[in-house]
Amino acid sequence: MTDPTVPPTPPVHLQALLAREDLGLRRIAGPDDPGTVIRWAHASEMADPYPYLLGGELLLSAGVHIPEGAGPGYFDAYVSRIVAAGGAALGFGVAPVHEAVPKALVEACEMHGLPLLEVPPRTTFSAVARAVWQLMAQARLAELRRVTEAQQSLAAAATRPDPLRPVLRRLAQRLNGWAALYAPDTTELAASGPPPPPTAHHALTNLTQALRPSDPTTPAAGSPPPAAVGSPPAAAAGSRAAAAAGSRAAAAAGSRAAGAARVGAAAPGKHRQATPTPGEHRQAPPTPTSASDTVDGTHLAAYALGTGHGFVLAVATPHRTPGDHTIASVAAALLTLLTGQLQSSTATARSSALVRLLLGTPPPDVAPLLGAERWHMVHARPDGQAPPGPLAAAALGTALGSALVDPAGETVRVLVPADHPVEPLPGWTLGVSTAVAPEDWPAADTQAARALARARATRARLLRHGDRPALADLVPPHDADAHARSLLAPIAATPALTDTLRTWLSLHGSWDRTAVALSVHRNTVRQRIARCAALLDADLDDPDVRMELWFALRRT
Repeated sequence: MTDPTVPPTPPVHLQALLAREDLGLRRIAGPDDPGTVIRWAHASEMADPYPYLLGGELLLSAGVHIPEGAGPGYFDAYVSRIVAAGGAALGFGVAPVHEAVPKALVEACEMHGLPLLEVPPRTTFSAVARAVWQLMAQARLAELRRVTEAQQSLAAAATRPDPLRPVLRRLAQRLNGWAALYAPDTTELAASGPPPPPTAHHALTNLTQALRPSDPTTPAAGSPPPAAVGSPPAAAAGSRAAAAAGSRAAAAAGSRAAGAARVGAAAPGKHRQATPTPGEHRQAPPTPTSASDTVDGTHLAAYALGTGHGFVLAVATPHRTPGDHTIASVAAALLTLLTGQLQSSTATARSSALVRLLLGTPPPDVAPLLGAERWHMVHARPDGQAPPGPLAAAALGTALGSALVDPAGETVRVLVPADHPVEPLPGWTLGVSTAVAPEDWPAADTQAARALARARATRARLLRHGDRPALADLVPPHDADAHARSLLAPIAATPALTDTLRTWLSLHGSWDRTAVALSVHRNTVRQRIARCAALLDADLDDPDVRMELWFALRRT
């Protein structure tokens, strides 16, 4: 539940108010702490302002309440009550009641550590209150601008080929801290930014445990409870960011955080544990979606991704500023989309299909469980040199709209329903097969592999296997297959030769492009083609010979 005593506006640093030359305020007592903030200004002439304060106020008084001949005891009690109520500072107006700030008041504020400001006669309390609200409005505008820029930066990072690490890197930069993605088994999948001290790092790892479902009667060993679990501020902050920036991700993050549960506090190192009475069945409490703590001056926060997947976003920052929670919530929403997979009935159907395949059921009989009659096979290679990891492969599947992803070495294979359009993706080179029925998946796999090789050789972002009727289709399939086997028999036992010949012909005899497509040296291509010509006893410079070989290669 949101604390009603905290206004929905960012606090104002006392130094910013003192810097206003039009006010002429002067600090005459109390600590000179740059971290002192005020949340509002309030004028009161009550001798005991305690019942009327909520905390965080700059209390303004002209000293009307001070009785004639008041001694140090009166001022000590007055200041102590302000401090007990959580007052941030006291502003004393000079004239018309008092010509100067009482010396005893200065001493009391110094003793209790309460900043005391002298308000000159030319400055009204209304002007001070107006200045406070102006500074709050400026801070709020700066916060919304910061959140908007961060949201745009995070959204741009989410479009990268391997988006999880770029999103974490942008988040760490925007928060000036450290951000990490934890797997369901609590291992760090990826991280960015300067790591926190070991003590804070360990505490943050424990904090992520609070966001994972567990048996209420069996707390995780060695996991101290967080200072605050749930995320009341995220709801308000997330909705503010959504209104300012039009961010559906921020709105989702805010609404998700609004539903967070709150976990009761316990002594350090201990956990609250409820023991059911005999015969009573006790349900597990709802799992919170966010948690926060502060360890050794490092601010820690954790955000659960999705609805029970087990992935957790963890953040550690040396200081906390307005908007941090909203920015982290936007990142959590994006990471949820990037790491999420289809759930409920769809996930059950996929699991059932896998089990049936393992038990020997033919693919055509299993395919209806996956929800589509025709499919595209997509082969994808990232632009970088490093092979794609499981996180990048999962993100690719999410972008293509399919969870049927196979990160096979340097190439990622994805089965995509035919009604899902396959478009070029930044950072990836794609080869797409024709739409086929499940019984033709192996042929589609071959088509996608060849399309990808051709795309890489021609530096195209996406190439699709042609599905137009060909002249070779006029020949009965049985006769065409027999002719292809006979013609290619001399090189059929050497797959490297048939693959090289097929690629070389598809690229119109280009040595360099064929070398790129096959990831071999151009001299290797020349040697293999010469070997093919010798074994086939054919002139590969003859267009008729090339055409006949191409027809035959398409049948294999």
